[in-house]
Amino acid sequence: MMAKKNSFFRIISIISILLLIGLWKFASVLYASELILPSPESTLVATLKLFISENFLKIIGATIFRGIIGFIISFILGVSLGIFAGINKYFEAFLNPILVTIRSTPVISLILLALIWFKVDYVAIFIAFLTMFPFICTNVIDGIKNVDSDLIEMSRVYKISQSKIIKEVYLPAISPFIFSGASSAMGFGWRAIIIGEVLSQPQFGIGTFMQTAQTYLIVSEVIAWTIIAVTISYLFELIIRKIEHLILVWR
Repeated sequence: MMAKKNSFFRIISIISILLLIGLWKFASVLYASELILPSPESTLVATLKLFISENFLKIIGATIFRGIIGFIISFILGVSLGIFAGINKYFEAFLNPILVTIRSTPVISLILLALIWFKVDYVAIFIAFLTMFPFICTNVIDGIKNVDSDLIEMSRVYKISQSKIIKEVYLPAISPFIFSGASSAMGFGWRAIIIGEVLSQPQFGIGTFMQTAQTYLIVSEVIAWTIIAVTISYLFELIIRKIEHLILVWR
């Protein structure tokens, strides 16, 4: 029964994708200009050409590297500070205005400041960190608050150390919140990284070559790079979900 239901949902998703491609094709025919909106087939050709281009692996590798570095820094700080803020209300009161400020500041403002402060290769990493960190940290704080208070109280009655409570009680309980925050962070983070690359123009990066294609009005290539960026983001979210599933099954 569950397999049939999943197959039905998969069919609906395929229909949705085909509908979007159909609308794209209709709009490209309506505009009748490759300089405004290329057709899906010409964009597919442009995407395949990018895959076989000389520097393709360097380009996507540089972007992925920046994203991973930004994510690792965000994850470590987000989980650590989130746990501390969740169990210490004074630190939460201190941290909350910082999180709100980071979330509320336009990404473009952060990028412009980063262009002044850092070398071009570090701008996207800095933006990735500032974009991902609030998601992870906030979710961890919410997760800590949802831990059964009676369980915590019982652990303290039996004089279990704080570090063991964090390891044995908090971490297992908040793992769904951590992975949810990590997934959301990845989704928003990749977009911020690409924007950072577009403006900072490092030697290699999807954003750099997307901007170059836009400069020469190669719209099919702009869309092709966009599709590649979306695919990378989707794959990393799948990886996070897979790791979450494996950990939850192990637990």
